[in-house]
Amino acid sequence: MRPPREARWLGTSLGAALLCLILVACSGPILANPPLVPSIPETPPPTAAAPADPQPLVFPRDDAPHHRLTEWWYYTGHLESDDGRSFGFEAVVFRAERGLAPVTWASHLALTDESGGRFIYGQRAVIGPSVDRGVADANGNQTGFTLAVGGFDPSGAVREPWILSGSGGSDQIQAALAPDEATGGGPFALDLAMTARDPAVAHGGIGWIDFGSAGSSYYYSRPRMTASGFVTLYGQVLRVRGTAWFDHQWGDFVSVGGGGWDWFAVNLDDGTDLTISLVRAPDGSYPLIYGTLVMDGVARGLDRTELAVGSDPTRTWTSPGTGSTYPAGWTVTVPGAGLVIGLEPTLADQELDTRATTGVVYWEGSQRVTATRDGRPIGGKAYVELTGYGPPTP
Repeated sequence: MRPPREARWLGTSLGAALLCLILVACSGPILANPPLVPSIPETPPPTAAAPADPQPLVFPRDDAPHHRLTEWWYYTGHLESDDGRSFGFEAVVFRAERGLAPVTWASHLALTDESGGRFIYGQRAVIGPSVDRGVADANGNQTGFTLAVGGFDPSGAVREPWILSGSGGSDQIQAALAPDEATGGGPFALDLAMTARDPAVAHGGIGWIDFGSAGSSYYYSRPRMTASGFVTLYGQVLRVRGTAWFDHQWGDFVSVGGGGWDWFAVNLDDGTDLTISLVRAPDGSYPLIYGTLVMDGVARGLDRTELAVGSDPTRTWTSPGTGSTYPAGWTVTVPGAGLVIGLEPTLADQELDTRATTGVVYWEGSQRVTATRDGRPIGGKAYVELTGYGPPTP
């Protein structure tokens, strides 16, 4: 599971939308959309009861959007250009559905220029169904996703949308960050085609995570996709190749882990893939710790007794923008697999202040990897996500 950073955004953005609908008091754009025109929705016709959860994952059907409270499509990855420059990237679309409120979307796009020592990101948010451009089959079912997150620039002109699309492990990202929405540097663009090397990995054994009183979630990953295409940075078009990690999660949950979480995604050069989630309660305890290990082509779940993650208290980074202090180095061990993995950020500042769209500040960045398996050195790539270290939402 990638724990939901969207909890505060869901409450903030949807609450604002509902308030505008009720009071008819919105004089400007709501989350980059024109003002909503309130209307009384028609009573929907009765529908057949949905089958009880959990149901088996079916592809490519389950790549498509679902009518659940919370959902996201999430890419991180590592790219190298023909001239030897290295990059990390993040591209994500979040979806929230709350009763009669309009569906709400947010998207984040980030590039870590590892060779140039720069981190650039942007964010967008949209209300309404126009983001979902998927095509349904003869039975009315979508067989993949096409999500186009647009919005408006400061002059009111329509922006070119950021497009994330995929079906059955064949995915694309086409997204350009305009100069006025780029934080941390100049504009950039991603034009990537990604193909899964292996079948999707179902977390929790069957792709189902039970949060108890907090709800539940379907969750799968494609942890090792080949990636190729172009990065455009400061007007220079660079041909790139590399790998991508794709997460898709959806379910009837809003908030899990009131104290934040740490999420790790590791690809080792011997083909081993590892993801770990450490979910914190407000008191700093960890009610939920687990992961998934793919080794020698076999995926298996890990509980808290089968793994350990330690951070070095002397290795931290404090953001000059938000004042948040983050850990900046870890040792991950999976004793039963003979794995010891050291992680260190490729760039200290990979923080995203997305309070304007999702209500949170978080750190998500590429890592240097030093690992051993049964004492033998292994190289690799990794991404780490850290939430709960930033300032509280106003």
